[in-house]
Amino acid sequence: MRYSLVMLAALATFQYAAAQEASDPWTKKKAENFKPLTEPQKTAIETASPTTAAATPIKARRVLVFYRCEGFIHKSIPFANTAIEMMGKKTGAFTAELADTYDVFTAENLKKYDCILLNNTTGMQFTKPEQQNAFLDFIMSGKGLAGIHAASDNFGRHPECRAIVGGEFGGHPWNAGGTWAFKLDDPEHVLNKAFGGKGFWHKDEIYQYKPETYEGTKALHVLVSLDMKQKAVSELIQDGPREVPVSWLRKAGEGRVFYTNFGHNEDTFSKPAIVKHILDGIQYALGDLQADATPTAAAAEKQPALSPEKP
Repeated sequence: MRYSLVMLAALATFQYAAAQEASDPWTKKKAENFKPLTEPQKTAIETASPTTAAATPIKARRVLVFYRCEGFIHKSIPFANTAIEMMGKKTGAFTAELADTYDVFTAENLKKYDCILLNNTTGMQFTKPEQQNAFLDFIMSGKGLAGIHAASDNFGRHPECRAIVGGEFGGHPWNAGGTWAFKLDDPEHVLNKAFGGKGFWHKDEIYQYKPETYEGTKALHVLVSLDMKQKAVSELIQDGPREVPVSWLRKAGEGRVFYTNFGHNEDTFSKPAIVKHILDGIQYALGDLQADATPTAAAAEKQPALSPEKP
């Protein structure tokens, strides 16, 4: 009798969870937008992933990769998830665990992790105040946050969380079909080693940020930005040339934040330099790779490494 009651309770719990999942519109959106990667796509990502990490982990590291979207859904999300899992596994830098439900954001659950990575999340909206508190406390108390591309198209209802990322999406004149020029604002920075001290061209969608919510160089250490000396870049805006940051890092309380706008296009995650840049940024957020996070405005002036004249 007791066994039957236990079984009935378990069945009821399962049915409730299934009903909750079925009622969540995100479940349907995932099925519509995400397709399994082909073997050639997986091979391209694995080939691009470094075999060694820039720093030896201080201890076994765990990264919570969150990829839920309330707004626009990037079809590159499965490519980024695969790349993050592969780079962690190949280098031994960390173990990645994927999640897309807000119930992971509890103080107790987050104790298991060293870094939260927001993979192209859009319009994140915590369902309970304690979830936002757990997210903020996790970072400010000394853990890490990493963000890919649309991680800055986030937190409209949570300005404190948005401020930690450093900027908020304000349009993308530089669209996904174009190849754009990038300069290294700090060519010798450890998180820019992937680019060999040289500016470059790359095909991806690049954001500009709302001026009223962009934290700016008084808070952020800018690593990479668009090269406005290239007409192909500067002619797309009417108020240019101006600085448009692409990758940066910062301190947030006792914690560390790395963000890059790269990652709209699927094949971005088969580009070795971009993948290494992301890996190094994650290792900074984890606390294993030491890096200068002095805000750009307060740091010694650096001579940027501009892009070559042509792609």
